[in-house]
Amino acid sequence: MEIVDKIVRWQGTFMRAVEIHYRDAHGAMRTWEAVERVGIGGIVVMVAVTPDGSVLLEKQFRPPLGRDVIELPAGLVDPGETMEAAALRELIEETGWSAREIRFLAEGPVSSGASAEVLRSYLCTGLEQIGKQGGDDNEIIEVIQQPLQSVHDYLMSEQRSGTLVDLKVYGLLELARKILAR
Repeated sequence: MEIVDKIVRWQGTFMRAVEIHYRDAHGAMRTWEAVERVGIGGIVVMVAVTPDGSVLLEKQFRPPLGRDVIELPAGLVDPGETMEAAALRELIEETGWSAREIRFLAEGPVSSGASAEVLRSYLCTGLEQIGKQGGDDNEIIEVIQQPLQSVHDYLMSEQRSGTLVDLKVYGLLELARKILAR
């Protein structure tokens, strides 16, 4: 299998739609439509655990869904910025908490059938609250602290009330729990 070419069909400030032409395993030419981010060095997401054992979650309105979504703190990596530096910066910008320790958790595609996005996740510990929370001027973020041991009950309650929960939250919380239990 090989990519033969890629045509940009539309480009905005932050995203572009592409048409990908590729040769499949049988030699047939195929076409796939996808989206890509523009002008970034990557995407990071953080499982941030406070000294009292609470995890930091965020609730914010997401226009593509038309609803509130509970997520982990996350953000875009500026060109030339390291993933770790972006994770620490985004954690402060969105939650007001800084981390003394950052550990790699996992990396992988977000939606491999629709997007070229690859997400890198980190476990952030040694947290200290140093500033205001809520994101930058383009974001209205409600920061939620929930005990790591009972966060699943909270997430289920939120889902029953109509709030969506980003599926990455469940897997990354479990991965962080395993690492913290070592």
